[in-house]
Amino acid sequence: MVLDEITARLVKNRRNYPMSYAFFRAAVLIPLITQSGQMEVLFEVRSKRLNWQPGEICFPGGKIDKIDASPVEAALRETTEELGIARDKITVLGTMDEIISPIGVMLYSTVGHVDDMQLNLNEAEVAEVFTVPMSWLLKAQPHVAKMEMGTRPLENFPFELLPAYPDEWRKRSTYEVLFYEYKDYVIWGLTAYVLEKFINICRCD
Repeated sequence: MVLDEITARLVKNRRNYPMSYAFFRAAVLIPLITQSGQMEVLFEVRSKRLNWQPGEICFPGGKIDKIDASPVEAALRETTEELGIARDKITVLGTMDEIISPIGVMLYSTVGHVDDMQLNLNEAEVAEVFTVPMSWLLKAQPHVAKMEMGTRPLENFPFELLPAYPDEWRKRSTYEVLFYEYKDYVIWGLTAYVLEKFINICRCD
């Protein structure tokens, strides 16, 4: 293998990086609506029939598929599928920097205004929706807790190859988990983290 071939392979790998790397790539829409002259943020409550995070609160969105031209298109596709609204009823306002979560999710967030609140929820995925006024969010401070991550060798781990490697659980890092409490709803985890980033952008002068 010559240097030119290595260079070509590196270029090819970089071009394919976003779809082939080990992160789970997902996209969400932060949906804004206007009701009675007031800006509000819309959230979903996931169906309790779902296998992953049933009953939790999230933004509309999901996995970025190969058919999606961009993370923005993925967020819009997922939103129309989950909320049952037409694509032309969503006005894209902009995007935020991607977030890499401690659990290996690379999340892309798009902000959009939903111009029509005549929703037809996909009940297989969405149990209900609710909104939170921007005026409340701009004043709110989330509760902050800590989560700890670590590594633990599983069965058949070849300790004989690494004689100095400990065989017990090892703390690796800690990270913050945010919680917003609004009425009977608790917005937490990655959704709360994205929400905080968006609210901080809106607070800037």
